[in-house]
Amino acid sequence: MAIEVRPITATLGAEISGVDMADVSGETLEQLRKAWLDHKVLVLSDQHISVEEHIAFGRRFGDLEVHPFAVGKKGYPEVVKIKSTAEYQYAANNWHSDVTWRAEPSMGSILRGVVIPPAGGDTCFADTGAAYQRLSQEWKDRVDPLFAIHDFSMTFGQRLSDEERAEKQALYPPARHPVIRTHPETGQRTIYTNRSFVREIEGCTPEESAEIVGHLERQIMNPSVQCRIRWGVDTFVMWDNRAVQHFATDDFWPETRHVERVTVVGDAPF
Repeated sequence: MAIEVRPITATLGAEISGVDMADVSGETLEQLRKAWLDHKVLVLSDQHISVEEHIAFGRRFGDLEVHPFAVGKKGYPEVVKIKSTAEYQYAANNWHSDVTWRAEPSMGSILRGVVIPPAGGDTCFADTGAAYQRLSQEWKDRVDPLFAIHDFSMTFGQRLSDEERAEKQALYPPARHPVIRTHPETGQRTIYTNRSFVREIEGCTPEESAEIVGHLERQIMNPSVQCRIRWGVDTFVMWDNRAVQHFATDDFWPETRHVERVTVVGDAPF
């Protein structure tokens, strides 16, 4: 039976029904893959599955990565636990793609709502391909040939001692990625810079680098290329890290927000 796909906007996001994440294979899996490429962000609600089934579902799309800095779920190294409480307030409230500081950043992530506040705590997504299309031709010509240097130490590195940082930098040296990448499956051109991880634009002065990164971020901040997801317990959101950026709102304090993520290994941007 065909799954039901209800678009959230004309170009970004879709709510999916007719899928049991605990048992996805064959034609249903292929339909889900196509929907993911077409809509970039998929929402599957009321999926009451185990942690093991969450991991198994992620593996249907590829190998899963283990994040070297984020907190993992005890006994499940593939699962990143993101928990915010009144005592520890955390939200990734900046526009970014995940782990762009890796030589081969993640293909996509599958995030589960575990404890959801009664209000707030939404996640916003931006279509980086649509954002690129809205650039003037002058800006496209300017940024198309450029490369950016991505470095984990700009964010995660701030939590480490000098010795720990040097050790991690040996494992994860700065990565050089195109400012505008090409999606390996759709061929779409997408913006691939963010303030969290881009240290510099290769060949540019610090002032020029900041100008370029800032201008591209403003295209992503346009509500016309965005959708906003309201969470529920056992709502799953899966996004294509090659085609979108995301931003978690921090508007739910002092309530608790707890989500858990598995992430599919990707390949080198080109």
